[in-house]
Amino acid sequence: MTREEKAETLFMSGLNCAQSVFGAFAADYGLDEEVAAKLSCGLGGGVGRMRETCGAVTGAALVLGLKYGPDKLQVYPYVQEFCAKFKAECGSIVCRELLEGTGATQGGAPEARTAEYYRKRPCVELVKLAVKIVETL
Repeated sequence: MTREEKAETLFMSGLNCAQSVFGAFAADYGLDEEVAAKLSCGLGGGVGRMRETCGAVTGAALVLGLKYGPDKLQVYPYVQEFCAKFKAECGSIVCRELLEGTGATQGGAPEARTAEYYRKRPCVELVKLAVKIVETL
């Protein structure tokens, strides 16, 4: 299974965007999938469902930290390059902007993961894109 497929599988199983991106790389860094899900769980929904920075982006930043850290001065250029590529492809790195017109709300309980949920949201494609970009860095 490719990392993109792994991320899609994780997202479709109910994990959030950050968990799905970070989880797709977890084994590469010796992290247990459950630990990876715990570390990244608060970043979904644009950080705690506040609809700020997209979870696919924050999950990717975690992966880049694992790959190039712990020196933040070494990591930041990779995160910035990732964000530039993601934004060029999607128009934004902000969750509420990426989900505009989908009916996504801020705060509260997440929506049920129904067929309609997956049809109206670009999240699974954003997760796969984030993995693809990280793999190029």
